Amino acid sequence: MNFVDGVLQVESFLAVTLGIVVLFLGRRLTQASSFLKEFSIPEPVSGGILVSVLFAIIHYVTHIDVQFDLATRDLLLVYFFTTIGINASLQDLFKGGKPLLILLSVTIGYMLIQNLTGIGIATMLDQPEAVGLLSGTVSLIGGHGTAIAWSPRIAEIFDLDTAMEIGIASATFGLILASLMGGPIAKYLINKHNLKPEKVEEMDVGTAQDEPQPSINAYDFLDAMLAIHVCIILGAILNEGVSSLGLELPLFVTCLFAGILISNLIPASYPRLTGTRWPARKPAVALIADMALGAFLAMSLMSMQLWALVDLAGPIFIILGAQFIVAICIAIFVVFPLMVKTTMQR
Repeated sequence: MNFVDGVLQVESFLAVTLGIVVLFLGRRLTQASSFLKEFSIPEPVSGGILVSVLFAIIHYVTHIDVQFDLATRDLLLVYFFTTIGINASLQDLFKGGKPLLILLSVTIGYMLIQNLTGIGIATMLDQPEAVGLLSGTVSLIGGHGTAIAWSPRIAEIFDLDTAMEIGIASATFGLILASLMGGPIAKYLINKHNLKPEKVEEMDVGTAQDEPQPSINAYDFLDAMLAIHVCIILGAILNEGVSSLGLELPLFVTCLFAGILISNLIPASYPRLTGTRWPARKPAVALIADMALGAFLAMSLMSMQLWALVDLAGPIFIILGAQFIVAICIAIFVVFPLMVKTTMQR
């Protein structure tokens, strides 16, 4: 660590270590808080926000800032999105049929409405369009991971230094608002239309009690790592290719596409050096995805400069309030009627 001109600079290794500590802190907080569990606040989010609040207090009291080297965090982002690509199955997408196609079409249309709402209100409030964009689809549908992933690019294009903080704040409050919205809307629609199930069954959520838990050994883990690295290498080559055409994309995007291409174009039975099948949807890939995302989010949130959001708090809450109302209307007056009609036709 170095202390220069009122800034405590934390090197990459210590930043990763603190990120892991923050992740476990968030886990303890979530286990102890019914509020965090009720609103499904991710563990790295609760821990990261708490630590960033502590750093904000240090900033105001001592005028000392803490600055992290986040190079390893950016690599974790690439790992996570690569695992998403590896696990993506176009075959499953086609199995969804007409209901999935309708839901996908509505979602795409809603994303446009969501972004127009955010940008429109931001403009009315005399705020940069990027504030509205970050309070739209990027954060509210993409979540914390997507908001953090795209915020550097948005910050660069729109010259907005607080892009990451805005995205994280929007994603966090979006989670809370979505949790507040889902239950009441479902209850309203059930009561209004007198909906009743054909038969009463016990709710089956998550892994069945009698289902054996998968075991992972060192070779399973290394097999998954090898597959991820192959996709990252291809993703880096694709990134260079699109860059030469004048299209600048973050590395995680091309690595995501590389994972999708390899998983869906190369047969699973294709012979590999490891002697195993391509590890799509295998427990080892899921484990690496969880590790990468958890540490990535924890490091991102603990490094937030909350004091930079003070002047934007009002506009952000107004935009999110409007997004909340729009989401309720879309769910009740668009999604529900369309999906009911589609279900009745089957």
